[in-house]
Amino acid sequence: MSTAPENSAPAGSVDPAAVDEVTRDIADVAAVEVITTAAVHLMSAAAVKCGLAEDAEEQGHLDLDEARKLINALAALVTASAPDIGNQHARSLRDGLRSLQLAFREASVIPDAPGEGPGEKFTGSVV
Repeated sequence: MSTAPENSAPAGSVDPAAVDEVTRDIADVAAVEVITTAAVHLMSAAAVKCGLAEDAEEQGHLDLDEARKLINALAALVTASAPDIGNQHARSLRDGLRSLQLAFREASVIPDAPGEGPGEKFTGSVV
């Protein structure tokens, strides 16, 4: 006796109807929303890795190497997309990015030289 529903696809296969539905859902989302959502995910992850989450150090979430990678990716995304997403969206993303860059500097035991911090090759020096 099988426990899988009769209309489910076999394990490891892709249901074409589900793919069509997801594709239609993505097609309905504006590019600015996709870009800002990706940026918010990067910001959230970087904030945790910078130790900004509640009990981050106690929980072992502080990881500046990982934070650097996330902030670099965020800076590249924000810088590259700013002309296309408009000043209103770009300004808030830049503010969040700057806050993360400053938090990284504060959390770092060995400070980076000006212009060498995470994302600074895209944003310029953050002091």
